Amino acid sequence: MKWLPFELHTHTPHSDGTHSLLEMCRTASELGLAGIALTDHNTVSGLADAEAVNRQTGITIIPGMEWTTFYGHMLTLGAPYCEWRDLGPHDIHKGISRVHEQGGIVGIAHPYSLGSPICTGCHWDYTVSDWNQIDYIEVWHEMMPSMKNHNVPAFKQWTGLLNEGYRISATAGRDWHRSEPADKLAAYTYIGLPDRPIQRSIADIIAAIRQGQLCLSMGPLLEVGLSLGNERYGLGDQVPLAAVDTYAIAGLTVQITRSTQPERPWRAEEGNWIIVDSNQGELARLPASEHNGLPIMLPTEGLMWLRVQLFGIIDGVLTTIACTNPIYFANGLLEEE
Repeated sequence: MKWLPFELHTHTPHSDGTHSLLEMCRTASELGLAGIALTDHNTVSGLADAEAVNRQTGITIIPGMEWTTFYGHMLTLGAPYCEWRDLGPHDIHKGISRVHEQGGIVGIAHPYSLGSPICTGCHWDYTVSDWNQIDYIEVWHEMMPSMKNHNVPAFKQWTGLLNEGYRISATAGRDWHRSEPADKLAAYTYIGLPDRPIQRSIADIIAAIRQGQLCLSMGPLLEVGLSLGNERYGLGDQVPLAAVDTYAIAGLTVQITRSTQPERPWRAEEGNWIIVDSNQGELARLPASEHNGLPIMLPTEGLMWLRVQLFGIIDGVLTTIACTNPIYFANGLLEEE
């Protein structure tokens, strides 16, 4: 598995961004990103130059769009233009089906941002009757996202849905409109992709996002593995029910890999913690400097999911620095219709 950083929420002058796709991808390359998703508001016209920009910069460009409506913003990835203008507050699933039929995925953007009259439609007000149809939620939005008030209920909602047995991925999105020298830290979405010499396809990336092979981070990458018996599982994997019994003990390893980018000033020092949480609450809290790469032994009884967070100091701020998507356990997961 190769973990590559992506920015999954961007805009160009084809909607309300200020930098061209080429300018943005050049900056993305300087920041060490592997790719971006172009998600202009209600248009895919900015993708006309994507192939040429990819050749010039080496940045992978995921085709996308941000449905921008009176009732909420929805991100679509990996699909061509899908109609959204006929969707009322109670029939969002009609639009979601169009995206899925085209091989794409959908994500709720910044669901708890301020709505009217500050930003009409920015708050999510669509009725979701089947959460199995939502592929991901943007739980970290804008710069320094773990510090933003509107992300707190989004993260809480994601956790609640996991506790109900839904399998929904979580992403970070800078909502990149422009670049300023004084920009604070954005969170990258690290995507776990097959480590093979041939070029990774957009289909690989979309599948990994849907699967939840993701780590959100303002600093280092968290690579997580879980060993149970002779089997090993990673982010987005599901541990089969047959592998878990009352006495099963799993070995969880967390490898913290520092970013090579100078604007990601995290150091493994005193006061940084690895936190393992789950549907049963917090399972472990261990000093990051002492347990980087060492196994954490955990009982598996009653687990539906677990994820790992890195809490500590970055850029002089005490906050959650990184958070993974879950490893799932078959017990308690809802079946998709």
